Amino acid sequence: MAVVIANMIGTGVFTSLGFQLADIQSGFVLMMLWVVGGLTALCGAFTYAELGAALPRSGGEYNFLSQIYHPGAGFVSGWISATIGFAAPTALAAITFGTYLASVFPSLSPTWLACGLVFFLTVVHTSSRRNSGALQRLFTSLKILLILAFCLLCWILVDQPQSVNFLPARGDGALLTSSAFAVSLIYVNYAYTGWNAATYLTGELDRPQQNLSKVLILGTSIVLVCYVLLNFTFLYVAPMDAMVGKLEIGYITAKHVLGDSGAGVMGVLLAFLLVSTASAMILAGPRVLQVIGQDFPAFRFLARTNKHDVPHIAITMQSLLSVVFILSASFESILVFAGFTLGINTFFTVLGTFVLRRTQPELERPYRTPLYPLPPLIFLAFTGWTLGYILLQRPEEGLLGLGIILSGTLFYLGTVWSGKRRAGISGPGAGKRLS
Repeated sequence: MAVVIANMIGTGVFTSLGFQLADIQSGFVLMMLWVVGGLTALCGAFTYAELGAALPRSGGEYNFLSQIYHPGAGFVSGWISATIGFAAPTALAAITFGTYLASVFPSLSPTWLACGLVFFLTVVHTSSRRNSGALQRLFTSLKILLILAFCLLCWILVDQPQSVNFLPARGDGALLTSSAFAVSLIYVNYAYTGWNAATYLTGELDRPQQNLSKVLILGTSIVLVCYVLLNFTFLYVAPMDAMVGKLEIGYITAKHVLGDSGAGVMGVLLAFLLVSTASAMILAGPRVLQVIGQDFPAFRFLARTNKHDVPHIAITMQSLLSVVFILSASFESILVFAGFTLGINTFFTVLGTFVLRRTQPELERPYRTPLYPLPPLIFLAFTGWTLGYILLQRPEEGLLGLGIILSGTLFYLGTVWSGKRRAGISGPGAGKRLS
């Protein structure tokens, strides 16, 4: 649950409101963004809980898509996870960490602070599971306490709350169905990314078929409540004009309540809150690379572990890619690009619930999605709507995401062809047997 909560709470909720305010100024519609995004994530969590209980193996979407559709689909999903699925969100969390600290200490470089954080976490997570678990639990517990304390402090100390109407008003209905709402939902859905994190560690859970559903659903519900509280606090305390287009929303809010010195302390605390987010990404993501290494001979080196059974090579490779993102791309481009590509990944995984129920009706399912088929249909509707608008409104990032998927497909075909040549295998189905 610490991995789920830490994966979710971080970059998105402390940065995305500034982008949403560029097109939406209604308090009610802004709050509905976070409620809709949370309910969508919860519907996804219900569905993934069924898949994880029926197909209990680490690897997340890689494991699900390989068994539901074809090993090639799983490989492409793993390729997405390997190239951007975790490396890009790690980079975003590290960039936000650096931005918050640099707001307090202008002489420091946000870029090098971000790279330093990735390096430190890589060293910890390549050491032992005990160190990884201890670090993750500590920073996640501090994160929840800090969020609650931050909200309470702002409500108590604010001199004059902002005149924001959080009840429905004329024109809000049109905003809820507008392209601005759909595009803003991109940022919100990204903020909720991580509700599926525990499925990447299924093989390391105690009694996964019983516990996975509790971890996913309770973790996602806790985050939904925290997100609504945080965004209510931001809008209640700080003027909208001061937050439009800004990344450091928490720092700006704290400054309006506590002044420069108090905001400086809060900025440091909020920066360290993001440590658990980057940490959770570095902890969960490489397990996908490890499983790919177990299944594909060409990537066997990714499955190597140290004496503590930690996939140190996979962790190091993902961290290096995160540093490349930090040094080469803008924050918003990474966010939209990663959100679109990961959205496709989860879309086809949730769709796989219908496929699996049809193709393997006798498969043991220790947990079944409540109110089926409603949760997966809700998730598919909102995710599909968002993906369509990204292609229309942000075609560069959308096409780049499709390019990543195409490159993964070509890489899979090349890997299978190479394996067939080495093994001297020919004939239909050979690639599938190799996988």
